[in-house]
Amino acid sequence: MRFKQEPPHTHGTPAKTAVVLVNLGTPDAPTARAVRPYLKEFLSDPRVVEIPKALWWLILNAIILPFRSGKSAEKYASIWTGDGSPLQVHTARQAMLLRGYLGERGHQVEVVHAMRYGMPALPEVLDKLKSAGCDRILILPAYPQYSGTTTASVFDAVFSHYASVRNVPELRLVKHYHDHPGYVDALRQSVLAHWAQNGRAGKLVMSFHGVPKRTLLLGDPYHCECHKTARLLATQLGLRDGDYLVTFQSRFGKAEWLQPYTAPTLQKLAREGIQRVDVICPGFTGDCLETLEEINIEARHEFLAAGGSEFHYIACLNEAPAWISGLAGIAEQHLAGWPTRVTPSVHQEAARDAEAGKQRALALGANR
Repeated sequence: MRFKQEPPHTHGTPAKTAVVLVNLGTPDAPTARAVRPYLKEFLSDPRVVEIPKALWWLILNAIILPFRSGKSAEKYASIWTGDGSPLQVHTARQAMLLRGYLGERGHQVEVVHAMRYGMPALPEVLDKLKSAGCDRILILPAYPQYSGTTTASVFDAVFSHYASVRNVPELRLVKHYHDHPGYVDALRQSVLAHWAQNGRAGKLVMSFHGVPKRTLLLGDPYHCECHKTARLLATQLGLRDGDYLVTFQSRFGKAEWLQPYTAPTLQKLAREGIQRVDVICPGFTGDCLETLEEINIEARHEFLAAGGSEFHYIACLNEAPAWISGLAGIAEQHLAGWPTRVTPSVHQEAARDAEAGKQRALALGANR
């Protein structure tokens, strides 16, 4: 095996600590040309599609990529912003804010974001952290509920990357936080804020990303963790069993996935006379294609077409202060024991440096 070239190492240099917030990924642009390589990387992951490799290669390259890339690009175009992909924007902002929150709590750590598929690519981010002297790295997936199709795939990518690294940093990996008080409370606050502004529907639909049913039968805990999140959130909101529903979206292919499916459930509610629904997607910590297009556009249309009157989508946690605070709490829990605390003298020096920099910037501005 050939190992990667190590960056220059100076003995006695204090090691740094980094947190890597890892999300699924997104194409670089809402075009078929940009979507195709992203889809190919995503759907080539054996964690995502468990079909014999040779058969799946033929299906993927001969059928799915030629026909689905353009359709997916249209969907991305419908939610693309001036700043780019919503998922990219929210993940980058979350990482930036997380660094600030951890700093305010006395932790001196680098915080960056990476994508499992697409850019910024996780291996490249890990290489940059190594070059920057980070020898302690916390991998924090943006998936509250563990699944082999998502969280484990991130872990695979991390281990695969370091298989060719001679000097491997100390690693910690966050498996899940589906029942973490900070996460559940952030969801609670988002729902209450929506209700305070828009009133409350008779049904709260909690839509999670779906996975094939066989993953549950083979031991994946995702289904159970989704339901636990839902129960905890319902309890925090004071909801009874009939006040909320758990559904699963984003079904792909002909195999049976976790049920009940979101879209048919919404249609059924409308036909039964439910005139208003509130829909939240607790499994997504940042708005993306699956929430903004699949739920807030497609599912909205299907509910209204089936006879419903009001469809209210409750936005993801995104950059909500309650969520960034909760995320900081999750990170702190897993950073415990690492020397990340800033000593008072170092903190004072950093404050003085920041003030000096501010004064220099003001002086430069005055001289222009």
